[in-house]
Amino acid sequence: MFIQSSPESADYGGCVRVVTWNVWWRFGEWEPRQEAILRTLRDLAPDIVCLQEVWSAEDGEDQVSNFASQLGMFHARTPERWWNGYSFGNAIMSKYQITDTESIQLPPTEGPGTRWALSATLDRGDIHVPVICTHLDHRFDQSQRRQKQVQAIFDLVAANHTLEGHPVVLAGDFNSTPNSDEIRMITGEAPTPVPGLAMTDAWPQCNDSPGWTWDKANPYLTAAAWPQRRLDYVFISWPRSTPLGNISSAFLAGIEPVNGVTPSDHWAVVVDLVEFGSGDI
Repeated sequence: MFIQSSPESADYGGCVRVVTWNVWWRFGEWEPRQEAILRTLRDLAPDIVCLQEVWSAEDGEDQVSNFASQLGMFHARTPERWWNGYSFGNAIMSKYQITDTESIQLPPTEGPGTRWALSATLDRGDIHVPVICTHLDHRFDQSQRRQKQVQAIFDLVAANHTLEGHPVVLAGDFNSTPNSDEIRMITGEAPTPVPGLAMTDAWPQCNDSPGWTWDKANPYLTAAAWPQRRLDYVFISWPRSTPLGNISSAFLAGIEPVNGVTPSDHWAVVVDLVEFGSGDI
């Protein structure tokens, strides 16, 4: 399911900016946080946004539709499953037209807390960009469950990955640290679910710092049980024809309060991808 709003004109040259951000549903001081999230996204001027913990209301209010309208972007979201009058899911917003979407439930598929992977094909005019947004289970002891979810996501990556086309962009809140088995499965440091297919973790390509996105410096995490962890990622599929899809820069955003309001309990991850040329794999 996707809904389109009128996009602003986009610059297709140079780099494409991808933002992934867990925007913390309707938790905390959720009403003033909406404007803080929107202001932060507007300042970042992204081309592609992957959001987790988005909400809509049974009365018709829709967080993502509002953001997309304000930012002049197309958008897609996971199916709405209601809990106390509100939905909880993932969304993709794009300055490029969305031509196709698919939502898959991640294992286990029973129960109200089912996690999803949302894929969308973005039409830039010169090339189609496959994007997948996801959010894995969060408990510290659920690595085995997250590994099964990564296996399901890799089937979706494989279905959208071609050497001739744009590499797949996979982004979201994986609730896992870089040394976990599930993240190592994605990057090829452990056997990947699909032989011959792996993904580049954008953050260490441009940074020596740990890149914590679940950070005790965030005022919402003063009592967090286990802060100082990098949980949010942008991955790019490999093999690919470089430098297309190489990482030009990666940094954190949403750190500065907006009118005294910190936008979310997660920092956002911002990645600029090289979008020209072809060469070695």
